[in-house]
Amino acid sequence: MLRRLRNVTLFGGNAHAEPTPTPVAIEMLTPRAAFTDQASMQIRLKADGHGTDVIKVSDLSNIVTTRVIVQPGAQIPWHTHPGPVFVTIAQGELTYISSEGCSSRLYPAGTAFVDPGHGHVHTAVNTGVSVAVFTATFFEAPAGTAPISIPADGPAGCKVPTS
Repeated sequence: MLRRLRNVTLFGGNAHAEPTPTPVAIEMLTPRAAFTDQASMQIRLKADGHGTDVIKVSDLSNIVTTRVIVQPGAQIPWHTHPGPVFVTIAQGELTYISSEGCSSRLYPAGTAFVDPGHGHVHTAVNTGVSVAVFTATFFEAPAGTAPISIPADGPAGCKVPTS
């Protein structure tokens, strides 16, 4: 596997280099899990300047939690999810961009938000100067090894902030 190198330094004729970190690294914190009881969920989500959206989840059966590390300036590609996702920013900051109106919102450490899933296309970028770390709990995750993020096209002309 080839890795880009940064901070190459020579010590007495020997090269020492640190590997460049992956722009977006995803770690599965939990395996896919199922509720043992019948459970459903309804979320009322009112974002600034928007009406109230009601997100209904009739079967919570498959959930999974991940930890995501985003390097400064890195962008998570445009995508959607099968169901809603609860996101908690643990470190740094993340700018979330919705395909609806290309609206963006900055979430610093100590804040949380709900991604509605169900075809809602979005991206996120670390516009800060330090690493961003967040956890994401995915509801309605497909069983088995099916993806929890589904690649999608971003809206034409949507400018993603870089800092």
